[in-house]
This record gives sequence, C-alpha cells and structure tokens, in this order.
Amino acid sequence: MRPEEVLFKEEGERLFLLGNEAAVRGALEGGVAVVATYPGTPSSEIGDLFSAIAKEAGVYFEFSANEKVALEVAAASSVSGLRSFVFMKHVGLNVASDSFMSTAYTGTRGGLIVLSADDPSMFSSQNEQDNRIYARIGGVPLLEPSNPQEVKDLVKYGLDVSEEYGLPILIRTTTRVSHMRGIVKLGKVNNSKKNGFFKKDPSRFVPVPDFAKKMHSTLMEKLDTISKLSEMSDLNKIYGSGDIGVITSGSSFNYVMDVIKEDCLDLKVLKLTFSYPFPEKLVRDFLLSVKRVFIVEEVEPVIEEAVFGVAGRYKIPVDMHGKTDGTFPRIYEYNPDIISGGFKKVLGGEISKKYVSFDFSLPPRPPVLCPGCPHRATYYALKRAISKLELPDVIFPSDIGCYTLGIQPPYREADYLLSMGSSIGTGHGFSKATGQKIVSFIGDSTFFHAGLPALANAVHNKGNLLLTILDNRTTAMTGNQPGLSVPLDGMGDSAPEISIENVVKSIGVDFCRTVDPYQIKNTEEVFEQALKIDGVRVVIAKHPCALISDRERRKRGVWFTFRVNHDKCKMRMECVNSWACPAFYIDENGLVQIDQKLCDGCGVCVQCCPEKAIEVVK
Repeated sequence: MRPEEVLFKEEGERLFLLGNEAAVRGALEGGVAVVATYPGTPSSEIGDLFSAIAKEAGVYFEFSANEKVALEVAAASSVSGLRSFVFMKHVGLNVASDSFMSTAYTGTRGGLIVLSADDPSMFSSQNEQDNRIYARIGGVPLLEPSNPQEVKDLVKYGLDVSEEYGLPILIRTTTRVSHMRGIVKLGKVNNSKKNGFFKKDPSRFVPVPDFAKKMHSTLMEKLDTISKLSEMSDLNKIYGSGDIGVITSGSSFNYVMDVIKEDCLDLKVLKLTFSYPFPEKLVRDFLLSVKRVFIVEEVEPVIEEAVFGVAGRYKIPVDMHGKTDGTFPRIYEYNPDIISGGFKKVLGGEISKKYVSFDFSLPPRPPVLCPGCPHRATYYALKRAISKLELPDVIFPSDIGCYTLGIQPPYREADYLLSMGSSIGTGHGFSKATGQKIVSFIGDSTFFHAGLPALANAVHNKGNLLLTILDNRTTAMTGNQPGLSVPLDGMGDSAPEISIENVVKSIGVDFCRTVDPYQIKNTEEVFEQALKIDGVRVVIAKHPCALISDRERRKRGVWFTFRVNHDKCKMRMECVNSWACPAFYIDENGLVQIDQKLCDGCGVCVQCCPEKAIEVVK
C-alpha cells in the first residue's frame, strides 16, 4: 500500500490496512486537524504514515519531545476548536498521565482522541500494563476495537462523541489489533478545515482547587449522560445463543469466535466495544439470560470485576469464570489454545493444541545490535577503557532504546532499567548509595524525552556519574523517526537542530566530550579521561544509525564489505569474543569468516583485530 492511498481513496472503496493505518484513515474521515505523538511500538506506524501524508492532507503533525508534550499539543488544539489526535504506546500514557487526568476535567471543544496501544506479552515493552484502567481513574470514555475496520470507524466515531460531550475519548488497541491487517471499507474524508480560536474561560480551563471541585462534579454529570449512550450503543453486540455466556472485548473477542467455530460450541457472546462507562444494565440483562458466564479479556480483570459488581448488586445467581478463579491467565496475551483450554477446564472435554502446532522447536533468536551499529563500538571502547584502568564492579544503568541490548554478552553493560530517561536518575541514586563507578547510557531521543530534568538534578545535587549519550541521529528502535537533535521535523521540513553538547554544558556539566565511536582508539581515550575524574561527566557518542548510513551509501552507489585474510589471522578471536558483530561466524573448518550478506562495510572491526587480518572487499 502506498501512503497516499489512505488519503486519496474514495468513499466505498476498500483497502487492506494494518490497524494502525486504519487509525489514520479514521482520523482523516473524522476531520482531524492536529496530530502529535512520540514514537513507540506498537503505535509507531500511525505516526510514520501521518508524517508521509500530513502536508497533502492539510494536517499539522509533529513528533513531540515526549508523550506528555504530545498530549498537551493536542489538548490545546482541541480547546481551540480543532479536532485533534494523540497516540502512544501504553507506557507513554504513564508519561502523559498528569496532563491526561486534567484534560478530563477541562474537557474539549473540538474532538480529542487519545489512543493507547497496549502490548500484552511485552513484545517491545518493559511491562504489559492494561490502560483500560486509565479510563476509570481519569473518568474518560473508552472504546475497544478488535479489527482494522473497527479501528477506523471508532476513531471517527470517537471524535464525534468527544466533541458532542466535551470529553477526550480513550481508544485502547493491543499489539495484535495494531498490527493486524484486514479489509477496510472506507468512508468519506472530511476535508473541511478551519482555523482554531481559543475563547477564554478560566473557570473551565484553569483547575485551581475552587474551579477543580466544580470541574469534577461536571465530569461526573457528563459520565452519567454518556453511560446512557454506552448502554444503548450498537457497538456492544450479542452473538449466538444458549445458556452459557461469554463477555469479552478487543482482540480477545477474535480468539473467542475462532474457538466457538472450531470447537462447534453453543455459546452466547456479549462483545463490549463501548466498554466505559460500563454498560451495567446491558450486562445485567445478559447475565439474567445465562446460567454460566466466562469473562475473556487481556490483561487485567477489568471487565470481570465490573461484572462481579453487577451480579452482586442485582443478586444474580450465575456461575462466573475468568481470571480470578484461574480459568484464564492474568498475564500475557491470549490465543485460541488458551481460550479453548479455559472453556474445557469448566465445561469438560479434552484440551488439545490444534490451533498452533509445531513438530519442531524453534531456536531462540534474541535481538542483537545490527552490523555497523555505532553503539557496539561505544560499548567495546568503554569496556577496553574499564579493563585498562582495572575498575571493579562498575554499575551500568541503562535506558529504553536499541542500546538496551548492551545487556547481552560480551558487553554486559546494562544493569538496571526502569523507564524512559531513568538511567540518569538511577545513576545519580547509585552514586549516592555506593562508592562504585557509575556509567549510565541514554539515547539522543530519550535524552530529550525524559533525561534533561534528571541530568539537571544530578548536577545540582553533586552526583558522581559518567553519562554516555548515544546519539545515532534518529529514534532508531521504532523506525528511524526524527528527534530534536536532527535538522528535520515530523513532516520532513527543515527545523532547528538542538545541540546536545550545548544543552549539556548549559546545565553546568564541565566535562563534556563528543566522540565518533567508529574511532575506537580516540573513544577509548576519552572514556579513560572521564573515568579518572569525579562529578557529572558526559560523553556524547555521535554517529548515524547503521540503517541511515547504509541507505545513504546505497543512494551514492558506494558499497563494500570486509573479509578475513586467513594468512594473517592467528585465531585470537577478538573479533568473535569481544567485538561480536553478528556478521562474524566460525565455519565448519573452524575458521573465522565474515558473512558478506550481513557485513555493511563499517570497517570498525579492522581496528579491533590485533593482527590486522581483516581487509576490504570492493
């Protein structure tokens, strides 16, 4: 699919879209004018697609410094009368939550969608929190799509509801829904554009305590009104019949329907799509129509606890099975085998593994730093410097990004990680709690996302750590989106490049050096200098991501690789055991080789070989 198809295909036509791509079309059909995000899997494709088409669509789009800023950009646009869209991965809503909670109080004028892409089973995340809970603690209506068509329709519908009732709408997808591909029937793109204007109303938009009390009361009134909408909404549907029921939502609904079809089960299914405010009367009537009910949802028992409340309130004698009684697990994403097994625990019958079956075991495939990755050179040079200085028990606080892979051997330079930007704060904490040397790692995008306050804190409170900022000129892990330190914005226009070195020095860091990690000897020497002194020190390891370098070289028609000259090689194995680029391997004759399909020609390995046995292949 070409990006422009999402924008220009006509009403009634069909496209084979990812859930994330469908979200973009839904926003366009809903007349969205302002879009902001910080890239994070599994939501990244939404931003990538908007970045490609925003200008032609007449939409303002930006990759913000972090999710909190992105939400604030969208919220301000919304109260100025423009329909706005902000999206992020689930942990991003933690970052945005402070402003998200207040946005429910201040409300909206133009429609405002907040999409949270949750990640059950943690395919690319540090936790698998269930952000449906945010709807309840924030007092925000919640929509849960289960396929790309619903993603598209619910984004448009949510904008309408948000604008009508003056509340942001939370849409919760999961990895499977975000990355599922399906046929989507298109509606009409809303091309009507208008200029925003903010009409002042401090009693509504400035939540000082006196005003906030009234805002909270107003929010409760809005939720009472919207609860009638969720009760009557045709988004909540019943499938099938029988006296055994299933209440489900999101991607879990797909697994339930697969199992019902494959196992020929006679079950009555209530699918909740408009799931908060919780449709209590609808659920009550459903419970009264069955003798037994299963609650199937990922990850937390959010619906299940609400169903228990309904059953208790109305004294409905129905057997309930879900997470709390162990019928279904409370962790990880579901699949048809898990659902089928849960049903058979209660209903009886043999539990089979017919949905996913392999006759062989797949070998483990842990992620690795790419061939040519500048982070490998940084880790290698640092490890040599630490070894030369004979420093014991160095602590390596790490952060969120490709460089988290520094945890792997032979580098083993990742010891503690909490969240985006945490490496600096935890590094400072370790320096206060121990007498050990501290070397923290953070990426360029993550530094601007959440590292600045922690660095200022470490300087002011006289911390003692070496911070390594890995500046690969992009937000690499989520697909090479631009960050604040590159001269390009989210729509491809030139933008002021913010110098990391100038920012660091302005905070008060005296020792700040920028190195090219491809120059191993110089990088090693700078690390030695930094490790010999105390205080807050910063080394900026600056070199473009290998994906960027490779792309530029191919455009220029310049490509070469490297090979091992076995006449010179003495099998000291530095290249395999210490450098550890995945392009290196040992062949059936026990010789070190370089895979020509993997080698990207960075040439850094030449500097690592003590025998100079690695040479170029043109």
